[in-house]
Amino acid sequence: MNPANGFLNRRIVPALTAVSENTYMSAIRAGMVSVVPLTIIGGLFMVVAFLPVSGWEARVAPFLRLLEIPVTATFGLLGVFVCFAIGYDLGKRLKQEAIVSASMATLVFLMIQIDLKEQALVMDGLGSKGLFTAIIIALITVRVQKFFSDKNFVIKLPENVPSVVYESFLSLSPMVFLVLLFWLIRFVLGVDINHIVQTAFSPLVFALNTLPGILVYALLVTLLWSVGINGDNAVDAIVAPVFYQYLAANVEAMTAGQPLPYITAYGFFTIFVNVGGTGATIALALIMLNSKDPGYRKVSRLSLPTQIFQINEPIFFGFPIVLNPIFMVPYILNALILTTSTYLLMQWGMLSKPFVNVPWTTPPIIGHYLVTGGDWRAAVWGAVCIVIAMLVYFPFAKAAERQRLKAEATSVAIQ
Repeated sequence: MNPANGFLNRRIVPALTAVSENTYMSAIRAGMVSVVPLTIIGGLFMVVAFLPVSGWEARVAPFLRLLEIPVTATFGLLGVFVCFAIGYDLGKRLKQEAIVSASMATLVFLMIQIDLKEQALVMDGLGSKGLFTAIIIALITVRVQKFFSDKNFVIKLPENVPSVVYESFLSLSPMVFLVLLFWLIRFVLGVDINHIVQTAFSPLVFALNTLPGILVYALLVTLLWSVGINGDNAVDAIVAPVFYQYLAANVEAMTAGQPLPYITAYGFFTIFVNVGGTGATIALALIMLNSKDPGYRKVSRLSLPTQIFQINEPIFFGFPIVLNPIFMVPYILNALILTTSTYLLMQWGMLSKPFVNVPWTTPPIIGHYLVTGGDWRAAVWGAVCIVIAMLVYFPFAKAAERQRLKAEATSVAIQ
């Protein structure tokens, strides 16, 4: 192991792994993942409502409002679902009654979305615009619940009462405290919590929809993968709420018949950049299918079926790419090239922007077509991306192949 790799393994990797596996980051990540099926359902209705077929708009017009109901029920309540999911997951991780944790978090979140004059919920805060507020409320609520439990500031009934009743009274003290606290902050003091949170995160929200910002993100993700850390998972807890905000805003714009505002909405990176896995490694597998080196050839053939579904761990650790400079360079370079080219094509109007959420395991080309609501140009671009990635990988792959064959020949000569 060279000194650089040794330093990474001793100093950098443990620190980054600790951040990635942090209890609160893990809970946020799990909560965001849990709402993916909801957005996919909303996306399916979006596809039906705005199918890119000649004359479809006129035919579907009488049913458009009906088709938009599931969209509103999913994207329009995204903040509520995220708050509940994170509260539940964090409650389990902190050894609390998870359903109670989730219920308390959702109660507090819904309470601060009430309009004082109208005494009604403000729908804007319940959707994607309230995502960061939902996350913070869930974390605070469960942490307070844990504090009250640890300090025994709870009401305990006799053990012979039903467990549901017993647990509900255990939560009464922290619930009263939380309701009073946020009632005072939001309504007595008049602090607009949503506005403060949105303002605090606005630099991040702005940056990730710019080309420099998304390039920094692409570089960070691939660098983390290159040292053996799942880069997507490591930063997902931070960036997923932003990308979902973009997606929801694009959905809202589509339903209103307006231009889509965000390029890097959820689906941009998972589909257009991670073609066949992070770093577009499906291209590397295609190049090495008939490699002269039997090891590379075998790994490529075994990994290709999984890479069709965007899973690239077999080739990533089989070649390996991790901590291997000869593959790390094109691996990172591909992410930067595909990010830049796709961003510019969308900015110039040559590709549709993402507004349909599809599973990240959707095969390339098909995923490109679906995430843009049926743009055939996106499907063609998906195929072009694979070719571009192959061109980038080719010289490095052949150099690695020659190096491997030379080492094997030397080993045989020595024997």
